[in-house]
Amino acid sequence: MLKEWIRRIAPRGAAALAFGLALAASAQAAPDLKALADKNGCFSCHGMQGKLVGPGFAEVAARYKGDSEATGKLARKIQEGGKGVWGRIPMPPHPSLKDEEARQLAAWVLEAG
Repeated sequence: MLKEWIRRIAPRGAAALAFGLALAASAQAAPDLKALADKNGCFSCHGMQGKLVGPGFAEVAARYKGDSEATGKLARKIQEGGKGVWGRIPMPPHPSLKDEEARQLAAWVLEAG
């Protein structure tokens, strides 16, 4: 289906083709990031939409909406942990995540909103 869509828009120009390829890459990356989040225990405390122990990813995205530095801030919080922002229960640090993995997870969470 995706290949058919790209075949149809390709004659319309390079910009449309680039958009289609970016969309395809994004669609392929999402399951990998969900697996990375699951592997690191994110879903033990966070839901996609609603609060479990910590805020849902949609709530996090809403809080950071419009903040151009949100990805970096959230990536640091993922790696270093935090407390007091969403309540009394602290978020544990995830220092084993590589910087790029933390940034990718942060960007993915911010897109949840």
